[in-house]
Amino acid sequence: MNKYAVISVDMHRGHLDPEVATMPLPAERCKVVIENTASLFHRLRELQIPIIHVVAGFRNPQEALSNPHWRANDEDPKSVRKAARRHNMQGSVGTEIIPALYRDGDYIVHNKKRYNCFHMTDLEFVLKNLGVDTVIITGINTSSCCLSTSFEATNRDYGVIMVEDCMDSMDGRDFHDAAIKIMKRIIGQVVTSGELVKMMENITGGGQSAARLAAQPAGVTGEKR
Repeated sequence: MNKYAVISVDMHRGHLDPEVATMPLPAERCKVVIENTASLFHRLRELQIPIIHVVAGFRNPQEALSNPHWRANDEDPKSVRKAARRHNMQGSVGTEIIPALYRDGDYIVHNKKRYNCFHMTDLEFVLKNLGVDTVIITGINTSSCCLSTSFEATNRDYGVIMVEDCMDSMDGRDFHDAAIKIMKRIIGQVVTSGELVKMMENITGGGQSAARLAAQPAGVTGEKR
């Protein structure tokens, strides 16, 4: 039987708390994605599915600004990513996971440095130690960190399931939609949180394997897309 876990990408106050966020999602969309994800995580914990929170964190601005494109965005006053030099410095409130999404027993991978959650973190170690072969992706931003992490997961031969109503992008809804389109065609299965809960309930009850579901194109399970 396949083993699955959630990778919760950068669902911290640096993106999702409008009062302190340095790279904020619009406030009205923060509320929606937090509520959707909190409800999903509550049910997945009941089904004994691990939640792994991956959180960006930098010792100093240079760790972010050494990336030339990030530096260019930081220097562009019109860029939604213009706060790279201030975003999620270690010890700042921005690095705190949204309280509604975290519970004791969850896993945390700290100090992610780039879009890809696997890059120079111990995420792979955590997944292998748990025996995981299929990952469920939620988080911010759909168009960068979630997309990059999903590509890396499939490159490492994990099954990949992406939860579209538990993701969003500060780049705009059109960027979110474009990333979802790429994910659905190239990486794995894209589902809603409600569809995922039904899938996981079926699996834990001896239903179809997560890896087979992840490999199917949208519509095969009979759910509405």
